[in-house]
Amino acid sequence: MVKIALVDDDKNILVSLKMVLESEGYIINTYPDGVAALEGIKNNPVDIALLDIKMPRMDGMELFRKLREFNNLPVIFLTSKGDEIDQIFGFKMGADDYICKPFSQKVLLERIKAILRRITSNKPFQKSLIEDGIISCGPLVLNSKLHTCLWKGNDIPLTSTEFLLMKSLLNRPGAVKSRDQLMDEAYKENIYLDDRTIDSHIKRIRKKFKLLNSGFNTIQTIYGVGYKIRTDEQ
Repeated sequence: MVKIALVDDDKNILVSLKMVLESEGYIINTYPDGVAALEGIKNNPVDIALLDIKMPRMDGMELFRKLREFNNLPVIFLTSKGDEIDQIFGFKMGADDYICKPFSQKVLLERIKAILRRITSNKPFQKSLIEDGIISCGPLVLNSKLHTCLWKGNDIPLTSTEFLLMKSLLNRPGAVKSRDQLMDEAYKENIYLDDRTIDSHIKRIRKKFKLLNSGFNTIQTIYGVGYKIRTDEQ
């Protein structure tokens, strides 16, 4: 059964959403703040997390950052109406979706179902496995400690920036990463880069894979949005 972590300092939201989600057959773990949620999710992993942004002790953004240190679970942010800047930051950090308060419970349920459909569609390729600095997903294997990239057992020589871009995409196979997200993860410094910079890097990465496999098509372009690792091929 699908497990969902619901994190919000509003007790009314915790109680009402827990009842609604449980009526849909989900297992719900509720937490009143980010500190409790971080410890709880570490000890009792879930499939999706719903995170309020403005909370005492540890807000949703900080909780999201800490979760990403050990977990790639899908995240939906619960934001106050009109907090556009929070929504922008959330997407740039890699959140899967956001929904504004007050929100329709039916809409939230549909957002959750959409994410679950995406996760299910990833099964042929499977979600990435992260262990001791190694990220593997089907025939792709990245080793952060050795800074190596393998495709079906063959070494693909990548620059530092290309490696970080592949790592970002491989962390969430099937999920679309915008150019802004990829730039933030590949270039930690606060510098200006044109969107075409990312496009050029992806083009060179594809070329390196195609030298080994001319039919390589695992990095997919989502026009007007960004890139993703395809989940319908091995």
